[in-house]
Amino acid sequence: MIPENLRYYKEHEWARLEPGALAVIGISQFAQQQLGDIVYVDLPKPGASFDQFAKFGEVESVKAVNDLFLPLSGEIVAVNPKLVHTPELVNSDPYGEGWLVRIKLRHPAEADALMSAGQYKTFLAQSH
Repeated sequence: MIPENLRYYKEHEWARLEPGALAVIGISQFAQQQLGDIVYVDLPKPGASFDQFAKFGEVESVKAVNDLFLPLSGEIVAVNPKLVHTPELVNSDPYGEGWLVRIKLRHPAEADALMSAGQYKTFLAQSH
C-alpha cells in the first residue's frame, strides 16, 4: 500500500504536507518491511534544524541500524512520543501511528522534487 496523498524520497521516507508549512515525516511500508522488527528509533529533539536530504536520525531493527534522511528541509517541531516505548508502531502502522517527526518547512516548494505515489511505485519496481 502506497498512500496517494504523500510525497516520497528515494531513501524510502515519506512526507505528508499539512497547512501552515508543516509536514509529517515517516518511512514507507517498503522500508519497514526491509528493516524487519524495529526495536529503537533515534530522533532529534524539537528545535533541531536540517537541510533537505540530511541525515536526521536512525532506526534500529533486529537486522541493522539504518540512517533516516529528511526529505524536506526544516525545523523539528514534534517527535512522535509513542516511539520511545513502542518503536514497533513503525512496523505496524508506518503511515499512521508510526510517524517519526513533524517539521516546519523552510522551503515548501522542495516537495515538488519528491516522488508522487505513482512515481514511487515505479521507482520500487525498477530498483528492487
